[in-house]
Amino acid sequence: MKPFMGYIILAIGISTGIAANSFAKISDGFSKLTPTIACILLMSITMFSLAKAMSLMPVGFAFATYSGLTVTGVLVFAMIKYNQIPNLYGIVGIILIITGVVMVNLLGRVD
Repeated sequence: MKPFMGYIILAIGISTGIAANSFAKISDGFSKLTPTIACILLMSITMFSLAKAMSLMPVGFAFATYSGLTVTGVLVFAMIKYNQIPNLYGIVGIILIITGVVMVNLLGRVD
C-alpha cells in the first residue's frame, strides 16, 4: 500500500509541477502578480508532495519519475499553448526520457 500511495502523492506533485512551470512562463519573468503567486504556491505544493512521495518510495524512483514526467508535461503544454513544436532531436529526447521513466519504474529494483 505504501508504494501505491507514494505514486498518488507523486502524481499530485507532477501535476502541480507542470502547472507551476506553466505559470512561470505566463508570469512574464515574475512581472505579473497573479501568475507569480500561483507559480510560487504551486511550486510549494510540488515540493511538499515530492518530499512526501520520497518518504514512501525510493528517492531515485520518485525523482526520476517526477523530473521526467514534469519535463514531458511542460513540453506538451508549450506545444498546445504556444505552438512550440520540438524538432526531431527534441522528440527523440522526450521519447528517451519517457522510456527511461518506464524502465526505472518497471524494471528498476532497489536491493
